[in-house]
Amino acid sequence: MILFQEASQEAAEELLSEEKTLSVIDLIANGGTGSVVIIAILFVLLFVALYIYFERLFAIKAASKIDKNFMNQIRDHVSGGKLESARILCAQTDSPVARLTEKGISRIGKPLEDINKAIENAGTLEVYKLEKNVSILATVAGAAPMIGFLGTVIGMILAFHQMATSGGQAEMGQLASGIYTAMTTTVAGLIVGIVAYIGYNHLVVRTEKVVHTMESNAVEFLDLLNEPV
Repeated sequence: MILFQEASQEAAEELLSEEKTLSVIDLIANGGTGSVVIIAILFVLLFVALYIYFERLFAIKAASKIDKNFMNQIRDHVSGGKLESARILCAQTDSPVARLTEKGISRIGKPLEDINKAIENAGTLEVYKLEKNVSILATVAGAAPMIGFLGTVIGMILAFHQMATSGGQAEMGQLASGIYTAMTTTVAGLIVGIVAYIGYNHLVVRTEKVVHTMESNAVEFLDLLNEPV
């Protein structure tokens, strides 16, 4: 008799444990069509955010790579009057700094203000290339939590609607299940938003470093032109 009671107690505990355990997939599926649609939208946004982050990260890394002796070689060529050699060196170096320098070399012989303006215009285009699609990350970071919260609000409305239509006799278990399942959309939205926000800020910092390098090299090139012959 005692063994039978212990076995029954163990079976009840196992059943209770199984009832309390709920996988993420079950949590999403039990939220209804609205929850599934919103989670799917958030998943697409997460994929877009990750794709843009890694694509821009690799592009910015490539743009930040430059030979430390590049400007020294440019200085030697320009000082020696070998402008064509300087242009060839810039053309062989695939980086924003090289393209800005090449733009400045092509304007040598004109007033310094014109050279500076040409470099600034080229720099604006290079910055635009570096920041391509980065604004989408900021949009995802702001929109994802709101989309997730929208799913939760819809779930809450449906739960209270069920309570209202049942004349206040709705089972609390059903209401609680619907509410905590609907709140999974908020969790998903926050996760996507946090990932996009961190990725956006990281790319902004990396881009600013490249821009600083471009500016410092542009100043160095202009100083080279101002040096007495």
